[in-house]
Amino acid sequence: MDNNYLKDIFEPYDRLITINICGTEYQVPENNTILRGLQFIDLERISEAELCWNGECLDCQVWIKNGDKEKAAMSCRTNVTDGMIITRMSEALR
Repeated sequence: MDNNYLKDIFEPYDRLITINICGTEYQVPENNTILRGLQFIDLERISEAELCWNGECLDCQVWIKNGDKEKAAMSCRTNVTDGMIITRMSEALR
């Protein structure tokens, strides 16, 4: 794949950070949304998913561990943070 294309879809980043998705750790680029991080992990599948990418469809919802609770978030509007734990994902992202 053309690396210039990858530079165009991700926000600029200097390093990869670790997030946990349903019990598995992944490395994703800092300064990007969760949805872009998922695309970094599985470019083809996420790129071809039927998502609006702007928060209107709610199909990219994830649940993030927040203390002892979970907090729902739109993955297209929420940036990844180092150590983030995503406990559940919407059907469209699985």
